[in-house]
Amino acid sequence: MTPDWRPRFSPWLIAVACMTATFMEVLDTSIANVALPHIAGSLSASNDQSTWVLTSYLVSNAIVLPATGWLSNRFGRKRFLLACIAVFTLSSVACGAAAGLGMLLLARVIQGAGGGALQPISQAVLFESFPPAKRGIASAVFGIGVVVAPIIGPTLGGWITDNYSWRWIFYINLPIGLLALLMVRAVVEDPPYVRNAARSSIDFVGFGLMALWLATLQIVLDKGQEVDWFSAPWITWFSIVSGASLVAFIVWELRSAAPIVDLRVLRNRNFAVGTALMGIMGAVLYASTALLPLFLQTLLGYPALDSGLAVSPRGLGAMLAMAVVGRLVGVIDTRALLAFGFVLLGISAFLLGHINLDIGMLAIVWPNVVTGVALGFLFVPLTAAAVGALEPKQMGNATGLFNLMRNLGGSVGISMATTLIARKAQVHQAMLVAHVTPYDAPARQWLEASQAALTPKVGAAAAAQQSLAALYATVVKQATLLAFVDTFRLLAVLCVLAIPTVFLLKKTAVKGPIAAH
Repeated sequence: MTPDWRPRFSPWLIAVACMTATFMEVLDTSIANVALPHIAGSLSASNDQSTWVLTSYLVSNAIVLPATGWLSNRFGRKRFLLACIAVFTLSSVACGAAAGLGMLLLARVIQGAGGGALQPISQAVLFESFPPAKRGIASAVFGIGVVVAPIIGPTLGGWITDNYSWRWIFYINLPIGLLALLMVRAVVEDPPYVRNAARSSIDFVGFGLMALWLATLQIVLDKGQEVDWFSAPWITWFSIVSGASLVAFIVWELRSAAPIVDLRVLRNRNFAVGTALMGIMGAVLYASTALLPLFLQTLLGYPALDSGLAVSPRGLGAMLAMAVVGRLVGVIDTRALLAFGFVLLGISAFLLGHINLDIGMLAIVWPNVVTGVALGFLFVPLTAAAVGALEPKQMGNATGLFNLMRNLGGSVGISMATTLIARKAQVHQAMLVAHVTPYDAPARQWLEASQAALTPKVGAAAAAQQSLAALYATVVKQATLLAFVDTFRLLAVLCVLAIPTVFLLKKTAVKGPIAAH
């Protein structure tokens, strides 16, 4: 190993090459969400079946993520990165050309496998290319792609679907992928400790246990709410299999001489704590990103494009913050930056906990700008604190685990949020219905006024029925609103609880300001 190794090309050229590929992959995790109804209709599938377009991608993506370090050492990092970009790009074209749901799902599985390694490899390459004093800037560059892409995904996907066809949300990856291939081939190179790394045998048992654990867990999280969780026997069995395979995977990998995922890197306290905090951040980020379009479309009647536009200012806040925070890492204690980030994230969730059915778009835009700024103060110092102190040879393995935890946190956050919305709406509906009686003066007055207005149009009998139906619809709408309010406030509490965990990180040495040049 040569710790003073430096790439032949400018780190900024390498950053552009890596982020082109990463942005394309991260964008695909959310761009297909708004197109699911169109995909289902085009391929003669039900809405439930169309959700497997997302699940199949996430499952294969999650399985490859933690194995990235081993695969990079086995085949060579640059060669493996080029192969992943090629597989992702070609499978994207296959997704767009799919004639049936089966072909689309197969192409999505291959696409997820090709895309799973792009994030951690790009992050490892960036950290190696920049000197230690500038790793805050490297984190900021990487963070722009990882944080901004999922936010603009639904907006871009909605616009493409409305104006062209859902197939073009996959076809647009072709020119981007070709550009990424050319750039990576030209400027990225393997450092000596990757070129000279020993080629170990394949850990088939470890890979099988990891695949079983992640696949069953992802399916449980994605489908649990749809089938009422453990009331469905198959969810119970999948959960048991997932838990058992996780335990077996940990035991096997810790005892293996050549593990496919080296869990010993978690002995580094900063990396272990940083990985846990990344999971919390992923849960809050992905949960709020999933809830807001749902609230805007179902309760306020926003079209898909407008709901995406209301959320997209989060990306602007993130980019502005990352440009500033990259200079602050190394000057201000990273723990202080992280604590401030979680405070801002909690404030934004608390602001969203005051939504109502009469708010305008600005009431959604400003909390999202605050969320974006918070993510800038979280992602950059968290990445620098967790991964920046590791040995270069640990980077590939560590970044795979780090990105896996963000994705798993996001899956858990979305699953918990959708379950809370469904359950809390039922609770609030039962409470509100208790007040809708002939003895409740406001309810009686509302019904009488509604019947008086409808009777001349539809007759007395129909007016009575329609008034009751309208009142029940109002109750359901209010109950759902209160469920959203409760869920956003719980996300705010989660952010507050994360703040003490920040101070479990070791204080990193101050290296002076991190220049942007």
